[in-house]
Formats: sequence, structure tokens, C-alpha cells
Amino acid sequence: MRILVTNDDGWDAPGLATLKSLAGRIGDVLVVAPQDPHSYAGHRVTTDCPLVLTETGTQEFTLSGTPADCVRLAVSTLFPDIDWVFSGINRGGNLGADLFTSATVAAVREAALLGRPGIAVSQYVRKGVALDWDLSAEMALPVIAQLIAEGCPSKGYWNVNLPHLDVDKNDARESPAVVRCDPDNEPLDVRFRREGNCFHYAGSYPGRRKTPGRDVEHCFSGSITVSCLQLE
Repeated sequence: MRILVTNDDGWDAPGLATLKSLAGRIGDVLVVAPQDPHSYAGHRVTTDCPLVLTETGTQEFTLSGTPADCVRLAVSTLFPDIDWVFSGINRGGNLGADLFTSATVAAVREAALLGRPGIAVSQYVRKGVALDWDLSAEMALPVIAQLIAEGCPSKGYWNVNLPHLDVDKNDARESPAVVRCDPDNEPLDVRFRREGNCFHYAGSYPGRRKTPGRDVEHCFSGSITVSCLQLE
């Protein structure tokens, strides 16, 4: 199995290193990751200037473009025999309304458009709690293995969010539940603080509204959430 790995936090992000290692336990890994971070870039693509590809290792490259650009170039030109596309592990959740701005999710959405199955993986982060990437990999591996076994429906892709467990408080003593659910359709906490003519975003990510039974509520409560998304 040949797996393309990309992300939106940039080629040197610890979440990408974690996903590369995890993917290597499943198949042959090829990496095309953005040279720079592209968080909140959504499904932006580059068509008005050249994309610069730089080799950083065996079957590993950085690209002067977005995550969607990375998938486009890899699938169409560099590695047309790719079987799966993995995106992440993003530092921060991609739940509910986040799907519209997430470049992590956009990478696997682009894969679905090009006829490849994909899995986006994100790690929800709680302020003031240490993040253990090895634990993230431990949580993600069996979920990814199960999704690969199931495959993707035509024009479909998977979105996985990992809860932020507090190891110091023994949150990780038992494996978290894996919940299949729909993305929340409530808006983020949209508030701004004004300073003269400048407006600073002042919303609280954990303070967002939560629809019972959907991904935000479940992930914030300590479960791994899995959503199957579909191109209409």
C-alpha cells in the first residue's frame, strides 16, 4: 500500500512526523508537505504562479503551496499510483464548522475529488495540558487501520479527531471510545475585541456551542470522533 502523507502545519511539524511514523507501520510512505504553515487556508489552490518542489529525504518533498496543492501535484504527477492520502496530524481540532476552513481536511477532500480515499487526523488541544504525540499515534493507529479495512465510499473521505487526554491525571489509563458521528452544524464562538480601527478575534474555541450527539460534544468529552464526509 502506497500512502501519501501531507499536512497544513508545515513540513517540520511534530504532528507530521507522528503521522509519517504511523503510516510507515501500514505501508510505503511518500511525503509532500507544505513548506510553510497553512492553517485555516481551507481549500485554496495555486494556479497563478509556479510551485517549487524541494526534496528533503527519500520519497519526501516540500512544496511552496497549500495542502490541496500538495495532493494535486502528488496524485496527478509525482505519485499517480498512490492508494491512500493521510493528512495531519493537525495540532488542534477540526470539528464541525472547522471543516470549512481546515486545510488539513481540504487535503483529503482534494484526494476524494481526484478519486483517492483519504483520512484527515486532528488532535484537539486543551490549553495548559501537555500534548503527547506518541499517545496521539497510539489512539489513531487502530482507528486508521479500521477505516482502511472499510475503505471509502465513492467521493467520500474520513475525518478523525483525537481527544486531548491528560496523562498526568491518568486520563489515558483506558483507551477512549471511538464514536461515529456527524459534524456539528453550530457556529464557532465569533466575537471580536476592538482596539481603535483594529479588531482582534476573541472567541473561545472550547466555548463553542455543542449539539448533543455530534463531533464537538463527543471529542470535548474525551472520545475519538470519526465522521464520513461526502462530496455532494
